[in-house]
Amino acid sequence: MAKYSLGIDFGTLSARAVIVNIETKEEIASSVHEYKHGVITENLPENYALQHPADYIEALYFIIKNCIEKSSVNPSDIVGVGVDFTSCTILPVDKNGTPLCFLDEFRDNPHAYVKLWKHHATQKEADEITNLAKETNAPWLGQYGETTSCEGMFPKILEILKADENLYNKTHRFIEAGDWIVWLLTGKETHSVCATGFKAIWNEKTGYPDKEFLKKLDPRLENIVGTKLSTDIKLLSETAGYITKEIADKTGLIEGTPVSPPFIDAHAALPALGVTKPGELLMILGTSSCHIALSDKEMNIPGICGYVKNGIIDGLYAFEAGQPCVGDCLNWFVENCTPHAYYVEAEKEGVSIHQYLTEKAKIISPHENSLVALDWWNGSRTPYVNANLSGKILGLTLATKSEEIYRALIEATAYGTKRIIDIYEENGIEINKVYATGGIAEKNELFMQIYSDVTGKEIFLSDTPYGCAYGSAVLGATHYEKYGSLPIASEKMKKIKPFTYKPNPENKEIYQKLYKKYVSLSEYFAKGELSNQKKKM
Repeated sequence: MAKYSLGIDFGTLSARAVIVNIETKEEIASSVHEYKHGVITENLPENYALQHPADYIEALYFIIKNCIEKSSVNPSDIVGVGVDFTSCTILPVDKNGTPLCFLDEFRDNPHAYVKLWKHHATQKEADEITNLAKETNAPWLGQYGETTSCEGMFPKILEILKADENLYNKTHRFIEAGDWIVWLLTGKETHSVCATGFKAIWNEKTGYPDKEFLKKLDPRLENIVGTKLSTDIKLLSETAGYITKEIADKTGLIEGTPVSPPFIDAHAALPALGVTKPGELLMILGTSSCHIALSDKEMNIPGICGYVKNGIIDGLYAFEAGQPCVGDCLNWFVENCTPHAYYVEAEKEGVSIHQYLTEKAKIISPHENSLVALDWWNGSRTPYVNANLSGKILGLTLATKSEEIYRALIEATAYGTKRIIDIYEENGIEINKVYATGGIAEKNELFMQIYSDVTGKEIFLSDTPYGCAYGSAVLGATHYEKYGSLPIASEKMKKIKPFTYKPNPENKEIYQKLYKKYVSLSEYFAKGELSNQKKKM
């Protein structure tokens, strides 16, 4: 009798599920559901990015039920469920797990809603935490690249506390959305080592920041650990709980089906490609990007998002770096800076505007494009960890064409990726093999060739359009006794395309020179922005 696993992936704009035959690797069925409210930004202060948790519930029930119905799989043959979610994406809930925005008292309060990963209104709070950590020589600061990201858990909690102490006091738990979804599925509150370690300043040796630090940050935070922040942290190799009767009735799953603790969405892609060993790097390329490397050694690396022991694979350290704007800057460009005539031509040719610009950008060689851009349309994650940095395009003239800018933006994101790889390698993380997944890796050949040329690395691709959901299905398969660990399940179920992208020697040489310009410009503008911030303080 065939056995299956269910992977559930919550992205920025939609959720998707996939049912996988764990022996043949066949994706039996998939389902996608877009969030009704999308990303909530209208009528809110700058850099706010909220979501409505009701969208997650609606999507969860739909995609599971729809997937099972389309697959004709007997739910009793589904051995386990894996979940991943964008992070750090948090919400305040009461003791029953009810989001506070569902309550009449807080229905019109933006701080009661989900703060999405790209809610960047918390840079001030992140700076406060970083400065205090440096002043007090906090032992955990090196784990997070010497800087606190505004995307993390504590800056978002501090923002809520400052804005509305009543809401803060009424909050029973601040919880990652991924952990909340697993709570819905199992009826049991647990917290994953993956998100907690990377996004909530937690490690297995010392836990969260100590009371003394939190009291200095704000006296009202002194006792948050163990009250509004749970200390029940589970490894991905553990079981978070089991499908409840209520969820079984609403989705078609069998009551008692085991559920794993959730991945961060980008991290879920590693087992989909078999990335489970030291020396391997995975790039997840979409609206933003993550660059995750594994090592058997612990080391502090300035500018990265962090590292966590057992964060993905038991016994290994997982290191994360990233860029908060990749596909997003291309979307910004086509929506705001592309001539109407290009849209008309794209429609005539029956292609999307992105495809049209890509084809025109393909015929531009690296040495022909005089533009150099900085990929900071949504701030910088690695290496500057500063949401206040903004994008730049240098070299524009009256003769500059749209496709040249489009290509320069792609190149800028590739330079940002090379910067991350260089930082890893300069600090002792071997990068022997590079893998890529995500919508861009799947669809855009020019993008991937430029990445190979710029980084000088051969790039292996995922052979599934649902890299994160598939990876979550791999984690779900670990509940089958023959697939008892993530490395074993990953080795049996990994999906890699038979071809790779290899550097073009001529382009590689040209890009090495352009990359040096990118680094010099980055340093110049990043230091200038830092100087401006200090003057304002």
